[in-house]
Amino acid sequence: MPLTIGVLLETHPGERRLSVVPDVVKKYQGLGASLVMQKGAGKAAHFRDTDFADVAFVDTAEALAAAADVVFCVQAPPASTIAAMKPGSVLCGMLQPWASAERAQQLADGRITAFALELLPRISRAQSMDILSSQGAVAGYECALIAADHSPKFFPMLTYAAGSIRPAKVLVIGAGVAGLQAIATARRLGAMVEGYDVRPETREQIESLGAKFVDTGVSAAGSGGYARELTDEEKAKQAERLAKAVAQCDALITTAAIPGRQAPKIITADMVARMRPGSVVVDMAAESGGNVEGTVAGEKVWVGDVLVIGPANITSRMPVHASEMIAKNLFNFISPFIKNGALALDWEDEVMSGSCLTHAGEVRHAGVKAALGL
Repeated sequence: MPLTIGVLLETHPGERRLSVVPDVVKKYQGLGASLVMQKGAGKAAHFRDTDFADVAFVDTAEALAAAADVVFCVQAPPASTIAAMKPGSVLCGMLQPWASAERAQQLADGRITAFALELLPRISRAQSMDILSSQGAVAGYECALIAADHSPKFFPMLTYAAGSIRPAKVLVIGAGVAGLQAIATARRLGAMVEGYDVRPETREQIESLGAKFVDTGVSAAGSGGYARELTDEEKAKQAERLAKAVAQCDALITTAAIPGRQAPKIITADMVARMRPGSVVVDMAAESGGNVEGTVAGEKVWVGDVLVIGPANITSRMPVHASEMIAKNLFNFISPFIKNGALALDWEDEVMSGSCLTHAGEVRHAGVKAALGL
């Protein structure tokens, strides 16, 4: 029997992305796999069932889980779907591994081999599979567009018969993939952009995009490409220097997030109060607690004269391209292990083993296991 890959319809509120796109389905079929999808799985991402050639369709997630050897998802499926999966089958997607001890234990008890792509080792070979980076790029792009859409000022310089209008000033905090994409997008829109990150190596990246680096004198390079947590003294120094740049910008975009942990609070209520009337704040980290005091996830809130936006499901605002990126990340991850239409996992492969959440009845990832107390 050829390998059967199942593609779930996403049920998380506000989720519009899909874990495959038609072009990638053809690649799986070329490797000898067959595919089964839930009816209407691609509708929210603007794909019709008829766009997926030679794919079987089923009505329910449970029917799909029972039929598939490998199940793809964007976000972790509900317990009822996991319960319907076959022992020894594989689940692959963004499984929020730190979010639920119950889900991790259910996967282990069901003898499901689960790969959470958030756990990918951050090595060069894994870049084409890096789902956090691909979705971070989507989120950063969207944050810049939201800021431009809600700003009472033009982002580019505008010349008209009576003179010229100065471009808006944008400050982007956090220079990971999302922050750099926000900087690049705001620059493309013509704004004057400043960028800030506590990791010193980001200065060159920020400046290479035509933005000015805000130097607070605080350096906090950490491991795995993320910043370490600041000391109280460093936080005070950072806040003092950053407050001036925040007060002078027309739009503030914050993107500082650490997977599996609460987002660091960087912008205080006092900093927001000192911003110009009509200024806009877009807090990309709203769903993990936010970088800005006063942010409400999924809401637009006026804090005095400043509009604070906490977008939720931000990557779902671009479901076509976000789905295409996810589909390619998943394909690059799993396809090396599909041989002649069968799945042959290689536990010596550091990318595969490093991304494993559960296998053979146990929670395999030591970091997640410790964090969840399992």
